[in-house]
Amino acid sequence: MRLFLVSLFCLLLSAPLVAQKQKREPLTEKQQDQIEEAGIDPVARVDLYVKFLNDYCDTIKGLIPRAKSAARARRIDDELEDFAALMDELGDNLDMFSQRKADLRKSLKGLNESIQHWQAVLRDLPSEPGFELALKEAIDSTNDLTDQAREITADQETYFKAHPDEKGQDRAEPK
Repeated sequence: MRLFLVSLFCLLLSAPLVAQKQKREPLTEKQQDQIEEAGIDPVARVDLYVKFLNDYCDTIKGLIPRAKSAARARRIDDELEDFAALMDELGDNLDMFSQRKADLRKSLKGLNESIQHWQAVLRDLPSEPGFELALKEAIDSTNDLTDQAREITADQETYFKAHPDEKGQDRAEPK
């Protein structure tokens, strides 16, 4: 009985370690450094996220014509999970910058164009066992980001029409 309890205790302690191992980081160290270097510059930061998402989208698109296999399905699943996670990170950044009234209109135009491309690639992906859930999550993240970008674009157009002296700024300055 004592051996069983010790084994159970060790098993319970190792469970969080397994969960930590499975958490993937969607950005490489180099990409993380680029995001850090962009700092609080909203246009540079959003443009970097769009660039990295375009890279993921190109990778996913390149995997579509390959022969169906378990390895391909696993790779697509991983890429889709990272793609969705990165879109969520971009959404968080958009929220932060829009609350600060940073002028994101230039980046939002490029983002809206890229989102259309991402949606087309995701629609072209065949539904296969092995990555169905990740595909659904990626489509949901893309739809959420689409709604968020449209809302922020409309808010920014209204705000900067009413406050033309704040056009092009990184954030609202107290007056």
